[in-house]
Amino acid sequence: MKKVLKTIGWLLLIALVAIQFFHPKKNIHEGDQPNAISKKYSVSADVKLILNKACMDCHSNNTRYPWYNNIQPVAWWLNNHILDGKKELNFDEYIDKRPRFQYRRMEQTIDLVKKEEMPLDSYTWIHKDAILSEEEKTKLFNWAQSIMDTLKAQYPIDSLKRQGPPPPQK
Repeated sequence: MKKVLKTIGWLLLIALVAIQFFHPKKNIHEGDQPNAISKKYSVSADVKLILNKACMDCHSNNTRYPWYNNIQPVAWWLNNHILDGKKELNFDEYIDKRPRFQYRRMEQTIDLVKKEEMPLDSYTWIHKDAILSEEEKTKLFNWAQSIMDTLKAQYPIDSLKRQGPPPPQK
């Protein structure tokens, strides 16, 4: 039994070393982002600071990677968070989306921050500066609401809000 455990331990160590050579592609796209939210909507310096510290690592095309991203399987875990975040909302690919999408994402931004579901707890454990104060939340809410108001001024409200029952949960 002791020999079996020793063999399993060695195999796990070899596997852990081997996976260190396989890393996902990093989410770094330097240069102009032609579809960034700031190309169409005003983003004040205060809001930009809030977005940079609490949102953009997972919701943009440029992630600031921590040192522990160089360790597997952590890099895969972080990459999954980033891919999921960008799939839901990517501030660098925002204005090429339909107005309904843009409107709904601002509604969801307000809702998720109010419920303290964003930023994720797993993010704020390490990034303490991403924990938003009430003042920062208010600034973020007002900014998101201003985008929604701009969209409502440009499009009929029934084209911005979802009609009918919500889609089935996966």
